[in-house]
Amino acid sequence: MNFNISELDHTGSGNFLLIAGPCVIENETMPFEIAGQIKSLTDRLKIPFVFKASYKKANRSKIDSFTGIGDLKGLSILKEVREQLKIPVLTDVHSAEEAERAADYIDVIQIPAFLCRQTDILLAAAHTGKVVNIKKGQFLSPEAMIFAVDKVRESGNDKVWITERGTTFGYQDLVVDYRGIPLMQEMNAPVILDCTHSLQQPNQSGGVTGGRPQLIGTIAKAGIAVGVDGIFIETHPDPSNAKSDGANMLRLDLLEPLLEKLIRIRKAIQ
Repeated sequence: MNFNISELDHTGSGNFLLIAGPCVIENETMPFEIAGQIKSLTDRLKIPFVFKASYKKANRSKIDSFTGIGDLKGLSILKEVREQLKIPVLTDVHSAEEAERAADYIDVIQIPAFLCRQTDILLAAAHTGKVVNIKKGQFLSPEAMIFAVDKVRESGNDKVWITERGTTFGYQDLVVDYRGIPLMQEMNAPVILDCTHSLQQPNQSGGVTGGRPQLIGTIAKAGIAVGVDGIFIETHPDPSNAKSDGANMLRLDLLEPLLEKLIRIRKAIQ
């Protein structure tokens, strides 16, 4: 599947795109359970949906943090989710070699925020022909993202998305500057708002990232009101027991009422 956001909206609803799923593949069954529930929900609400899960976590605070169940196994599960549920899937990569490997299994290659300036990764992702979703670095201005976008486009791939995920605010917090959304949309790329990572509280003394999940709805509603093209939400049936980023994930049963509110806001601004 090679697509832009409009090509995912098979119903013509004009709804925002939803990228959602767990932070990381924790076992063989969980991705199917979560993806199946979200697909059922988004089919009913007529929301274009891309399933997200990391097949490995390379950026961990502590050496003993959970990183995945094995690279090939994780990628194979993503491919099975894609084929069985007939939905596009997204995962992040951390090197040029990973981009080339993952392309056989997924539809959207995501470049992590910390790596958004890494030319070799961007070029490798571009050369796969897949959609490339670049997360804006916590350290970058919105305007600076044009250079990352141009690296992909000048490699012959114009399927580029940009994801806002907050800007460093002091040592242990992030803030979303909503002015950046229309500024990045001027780059002729869809702009997605990551409503969960924007609420991280990184670099905690215990070596585990904190978060403020009670504000996910606030971030999401403000983003839809500003006019984002899509929202990104990591979700889990039991975030308190998630193996990665549980502190800022949305509990899965809270996704439906949030999406219903976002649809109403979207219709109001249209």
